[in-house]
Amino acid sequence: MAEIRESKTFFVTGTDTDVGKTICCKALLQSANKQNITTLAYKPIAAGCSLTIDGLRNEDALILQENCSVDVTYHDVNPISLQLAIAPHIAAKLENKTIKLMDISRGLKVLQEKDAEVIIVEGAGGWRLPLNDQETLSDWVIAQELPVILVVGMKLGCLNHALLTYETIINDGLKVIGWIANQLHTDMPYYQENLQLLSAKIDAPLIAEIPHLNEVKDIDLAQFVSFSFK
Repeated sequence: MAEIRESKTFFVTGTDTDVGKTICCKALLQSANKQNITTLAYKPIAAGCSLTIDGLRNEDALILQENCSVDVTYHDVNPISLQLAIAPHIAAKLENKTIKLMDISRGLKVLQEKDAEVIIVEGAGGWRLPLNDQETLSDWVIAQELPVILVVGMKLGCLNHALLTYETIINDGLKVIGWIANQLHTDMPYYQENLQLLSAKIDAPLIAEIPHLNEVKDIDLAQFVSFSFK
């Protein structure tokens, strides 16, 4: 099992939107919990929230909250909630909100003060997600110097997306400590061949391989994770 030592806070990014970052974050949280490691999760920005009696709520952020071993409020997990399911910087403009790097940093500090051994941070969209007209979410990850876990949505076209994203993260001066192959379809042609090429090109261990699942609510996703947080 690959051992993670660099930091207790890990940033999970994807090759694109809708590649299963939340499922992969849930798998990482469940795996750490099984290893008796205390966990928290952070999804600083969520676009596509439903208006409830408790305020705006995002399904993915709720999943993360449910899988934390340390009690935490919804707002702590997801401080920036946007109702429209579109690019966050556009949604923020339409909803008269502003996304600032310092707000994202403040939210992470709140979680870090709770003394969880592992904090899983889920990004939004892909690596170069715009936050406003000048800044991207990757700017924040670079400033925080967070180790990165790359989620590859295994489908036709994933090789280009995965390698470009990986190379960009490395060129930004950060370390990819592992990558996850998330099978988006049951019948991807030449899946193993694609997996082998990515394993050869990405200088980081394959730390999880998640099969295509029709329902993940009651499935122990930790079984698909192959690294130790200890």
